[in-house]
Amino acid sequence: MAINAPTAGGTAALATAGREPSRAAQIWKSFSRRKVALAALVVLLLIVLACLLAPWVAPYGPNDGAVTDRLKEVGSAGHVLGTDEQGRDILSRILYGGRLSLLSGVLPVLLASVIGGGLGVAAGYFGGWTNTIIMRALDIVFSFPAILLAIGISAALGPGISNIIISATVVFIPPIARIAESAAKEVRKEEFIEAAKTSGAGAGLIVRSHVLRNIFGKIFVFSTSQIGVCLMVASGLSFLGLGVSPPTPEWGFMLNNLKQLIFVNPVVTIVPGIFIFLTSLSLNLVSDALSDALELKR
Repeated sequence: MAINAPTAGGTAALATAGREPSRAAQIWKSFSRRKVALAALVVLLLIVLACLLAPWVAPYGPNDGAVTDRLKEVGSAGHVLGTDEQGRDILSRILYGGRLSLLSGVLPVLLASVIGGGLGVAAGYFGGWTNTIIMRALDIVFSFPAILLAIGISAALGPGISNIIISATVVFIPPIARIAESAAKEVRKEEFIEAAKTSGAGAGLIVRSHVLRNIFGKIFVFSTSQIGVCLMVASGLSFLGLGVSPPTPEWGFMLNNLKQLIFVNPVVTIVPGIFIFLTSLSLNLVSDALSDALELKR
């Protein structure tokens, strides 16, 4: 009996059927199904890009003001978001101030992920006295309410955006370390870890090549979920006067500076708060969707 050779189209179809989508493609497909998270990602990207491009997109300088332009309403000609008590354009100050606000939300979490992740992995993988010393020391820090600890550290160090970053980093190290420690404990029980030990691999190589590779996703997802919280904490510290010095714009400081106008021009007063809220909400929605997407089977 003659066997028909597969056609070119059939061969291409078989090749396509046998080719599975990449991990990144699967994650994006899962993420993009969540329309709310996708919209939040767009909003977040627009805010970030607008702030990064502030020198080119802001209509005025952040500290340019005129007495004749004081307390303009939202929607005024030439001042879409109004002006403050010194006639400075709110939109321009929002865009320039967003740079510091976003930096104080992202950088502390990034630093805490590196430090806390390293401490957690060491505690979880090695166990014993290493675990006891590291985790009990972190428990002391973790026992304080986050915002009160951040206020205390910032007050002790003094005002300044760098001190806010330091205080926020200290606050977020313990929770990230706990996630890393728990994940590392689970991974060290796996058979491939024992196989690596049997083959003569050192602890450093095992941690880098096997442990971190398998727990990075959990640390990454949890860390991204903390950026919005960190932004709120940093803005709160600036609102209390522990952040930047005038006239430098920053969302929390602007909220504090504009609060005196609450009975004069209430809409302008809450504009920085709206941007803090939108950014934090967008970060949380994106983080939740990303967490679900990363739970796809490897």
